[in-house]
Amino acid sequence: MLILLHFAIGLVLGLGLVIAGMADPAKVLNFLDLAAIPAGGWDPSLAFVLAGAVAVTALGYRLVLRRPRPLFDTRFHLPTATDLDTRILLGPAIFGIGWGLAGFCPGPALTALTTGGAPAWLFLAAMFAGMAGARWLAARPAASLAPVSPGR
Repeated sequence: MLILLHFAIGLVLGLGLVIAGMADPAKVLNFLDLAAIPAGGWDPSLAFVLAGAVAVTALGYRLVLRRPRPLFDTRFHLPTATDLDTRILLGPAIFGIGWGLAGFCPGPALTALTTGGAPAWLFLAAMFAGMAGARWLAARPAASLAPVSPGR
């Protein structure tokens, strides 16, 4: 039963990404191209997608965390770490650079497999190579990953 719930959630997410235009790298790149604002080529529509996602998530967290436990688990699994380390800073930076260069991020890239052609497949191959590289780096000793104080 739980697998069907996960499938339904993924299906709704995928459909939402396609309807919002997030599976179209040209639309994403037009949103990220702030230099096109003066020429009128900038597409702000994905800002509304982002705002809607943030609003739904904020409301969802407020409602769900009022419950004593999740519906399908014994407890909530929330992050407890508060330290910033090199991985926490570099990971999102690499993600953003890849998104800006390719116009894809992981979820929309998966939905674009049916319509995106070779660019979507190439992006996913690079993404999986990057994931393998990240796992390899994570397996290295943690001493090389120095914490960064939030005040700096």
